[in-house]
Amino acid sequence: MLTESFITSILAQPKTANTAIAKDIGIYFHELHPIPVVKSSLKKSSTRVNGLAATSTHIFAAQADKAVVHVYSREKGSQEALISFPERIHSLTLLGDGVLVLGTAEGRAILWEICTGRQVSTPTAHLQPISCLAGNQSHLITGSEDSNIHIWSVPRLLSMTATESPEPLRTLSNHRAAITNLVMGHSASGTDICVSASKDNTIVVWDYHSGDLLRTFLLPSTPLCLALDPCDRAVYIGFEDGSVQLVEFSSRDSKVNQLYDKSLQSTPVQVTLPSWTTQGEPSPVLCLGLSYDGTTLLSGHTSGKIVHWDTPRRIFTAELADLNAPVTNLLMSSPFTAQRMTKPLTVVKPKLGEGSYIFTSKLQGSIGTLSRAINADGFPSDLLEKAIASFSIAATNTSSSSGDEELRKENEELWKIVNDQRALQKKTWSKYTTLKTGGVES
Repeated sequence: MLTESFITSILAQPKTANTAIAKDIGIYFHELHPIPVVKSSLKKSSTRVNGLAATSTHIFAAQADKAVVHVYSREKGSQEALISFPERIHSLTLLGDGVLVLGTAEGRAILWEICTGRQVSTPTAHLQPISCLAGNQSHLITGSEDSNIHIWSVPRLLSMTATESPEPLRTLSNHRAAITNLVMGHSASGTDICVSASKDNTIVVWDYHSGDLLRTFLLPSTPLCLALDPCDRAVYIGFEDGSVQLVEFSSRDSKVNQLYDKSLQSTPVQVTLPSWTTQGEPSPVLCLGLSYDGTTLLSGHTSGKIVHWDTPRRIFTAELADLNAPVTNLLMSSPFTAQRMTKPLTVVKPKLGEGSYIFTSKLQGSIGTLSRAINADGFPSDLLEKAIASFSIAATNTSSSSGDEELRKENEELWKIVNDQRALQKKTWSKYTTLKTGGVES
């Protein structure tokens, strides 16, 4: 049976005496399907909003109001390392499984390659702390309490040969108050969106590749967190008043994506649909998570409750858990296990300055001929011959294809000359025949 799970973290110690929950637990592992249940937990952690990140092997938790990140091994179920940084950490995100990005109180982003220990950082581009981060292996987006959003090129930041201090590709500055959350679209093309939420009671949809503002939505309350639909058709918003709202980017009867209708981009849209509310006393929504198929929405609240929403019917369904402390982070795990040839054995602590670049990882699964190469003394001769032959074939194919292309062009030019000559010959012969027979040429 397909299972789906999620990870939550809390801030500080429990608010009330509750014997069902241990006082020193800070991170929880939950199973969502088939039955909602807490499977395990990790101790000694207190994280603020946007302060948790997870890979398939490790959990990274930025400790509230500290310059410390706790690293936990998921296989061992315990803390593996405590990493200190020169600045207090306000936010975390992962670029793939290999680079952890930390947003600091001084307005800079630190990139840490967790398998090598290499550490690089951006200049102090923001005037206030980086409150949220989003990224992939090509772009990093940083949002700050100074209301600005910067777009960075990840290859430039991680370049080994860079001689100048990196600068943002562009700055998005339409908001008028602190940025509370950022989410990126799922597209792999050159056109993709990101959505930003701000304390100015707006969310903005951007094309972060070009920096174009696609749509501005005016909201009835302050948005604190976002979750993007798996197909990028809509965004779910968690509000300070404890409610949840769905904002669709295009109308259901539209056959085109209205985000790219330039006539609509300059006009803010007032959200007037009723929001979704829970039963009982409301409390601010600090984090959201959406199931893989988009049919289930989870929200974590200041009260400690984790709430289940039915997105097709747009209603409150159930309260899944009460963690007795503010639920600040909620990370959904894909039900499909990614097939990877390597995995990190341990996390390498970040190192400042230049040094030896060593990648520490474990090969897993069947590695075929590589296994024979590793166990042999030197390289087996048949593997070397095969490698040399593949290079020769590639070079031959390249030169052959290049030569074929040149011949094709020459043939086309020659046939054009031949056809022109034939047409001229036909016209000349027609004139000669007409004059010889004493006729009149038409």
